[in-house]
Amino acid sequence: MTIDNWSDTIIVVELHDDPAFSDDMSQLLEHVEDYKNKGVVLSFTGVNFLNSSNIAKLLKFRKAVLSKGGSVLLCGMSTDVWGLFLVTGLDKVFQFESDVATAIASVQLGEENPTDAAS
Repeated sequence: MTIDNWSDTIIVVELHDDPAFSDDMSQLLEHVEDYKNKGVVLSFTGVNFLNSSNIAKLLKFRKAVLSKGGSVLLCGMSTDVWGLFLVTGLDKVFQFESDVATAIASVQLGEENPTDAAS
């Protein structure tokens, strides 16, 4: 996993397929306090498959970050991974962008207009 502190308020995390995905999500959950009031962009460019355990960890991470006043955006998904989010209805739970640059811009716009930001 690559974690890039893009700015004081934005973290970009590059995820990969299992077994790295599970380990990375566990590590992120352990350090969730570090993401207080920050936008976390999770890049799925290295992820081709998700299982139910991966999804559960994503949901737990999202809940923990939101409870700390932060936000989570997912980006760079393959068609197969995006299809899984559609089929499970999680496309209505998470915020998605096409790529890292667009996700960063979305976080920045949300910081400028907090009342307009999606929850």
